[in-house]
Amino acid sequence: MPIKIEQGLFQADFTDHHAVLGIPIDAEAKEIRKRWLQISRRLHPDSLTGEDDAHKQAATEILSKLVNPAYELLKDDRERAEYLLLLKLKGKQAIQQQAMNRLVSQEAKTLLQAKDPAKTYHETVRQLAAHQYDTLDGIMAVTGQISELNLAYLMRTESQDGIKLSRPAATTATTAATTATATTTVRHAKPGSGASATTQAPPPVQPKVPIIDQYYRRAEEFLAKKSYAEAIKELRDALKLEPTNARCHTLLGTVYLAQKQNTMAKIHFQQALKHNPQDSKAREGLRQLGQTVAATGNQGGKTAQQSSAKSDKPAGGGLFGRWFGGKK
Repeated sequence: MPIKIEQGLFQADFTDHHAVLGIPIDAEAKEIRKRWLQISRRLHPDSLTGEDDAHKQAATEILSKLVNPAYELLKDDRERAEYLLLLKLKGKQAIQQQAMNRLVSQEAKTLLQAKDPAKTYHETVRQLAAHQYDTLDGIMAVTGQISELNLAYLMRTESQDGIKLSRPAATTATTAATTATATTTVRHAKPGSGASATTQAPPPVQPKVPIIDQYYRRAEEFLAKKSYAEAIKELRDALKLEPTNARCHTLLGTVYLAQKQNTMAKIHFQQALKHNPQDSKAREGLRQLGQTVAATGNQGGKTAQQSSAKSDKPAGGGLFGRWFGGKK
């Protein structure tokens, strides 16, 4: 799998070793080693029993090209001290270049304006790191989010005053135009007509659809059209914003199942159930995967397990039927 991250400190050909390990930039040697051991065990081939060779190879590549180099640098007190000086310089440069307006994740934007930045930073890094290495698809996304947090924290610690995100010009112009319209309406109201700023009804506000739901709906549409690559892209982008979203993991597992990529389908169905044990669609997906494995091992006829599974099959065409209505 491609190892490419373009968020936070990773921009401009810089490697954020703290983000790779999922630790705060002020972590000490003991914490660094403990985290490295956790990740190494997670990515070691012996821990990936049941996974295919491609999955194991990708995990080994991440371990050797990202995780181990990060540990080798940060475990040495002298090299870590020099690296921290470089990080502080990066924070000052980011302030001068107004890099705060290029931040993507909501966590980093919140940190810029937090009343207690140190507490907010450490708690958010810990929450993200807890799921950083749950799936191969999520590693790069979560690492990028942590790197954005590192950049935002450096900017806060290196600035004398709090940092505020600038408002887009379009928003300011729209606000000014709205104010001018309201002023004109009150100014031209006839005496005795009862028109006033307090009595004039405001324009209706259209409810905003959460961005995660937007990704999800587009992915559903692509899946219905069998545009699997586009559906996967939408769901991966959604999981970058919310790695623990069970609905997105379930739908991504369904897309992989439709492509007969059983290993990836199983990973995402399991992730969905981890974050929402009541997800019936994820359970149905795993049941269908079990049927596929049984059928592969018994080509001569139906097994008792298959026959039982068939009798329990819900109306509507199984997992895909639940999404798209099944047979009428």
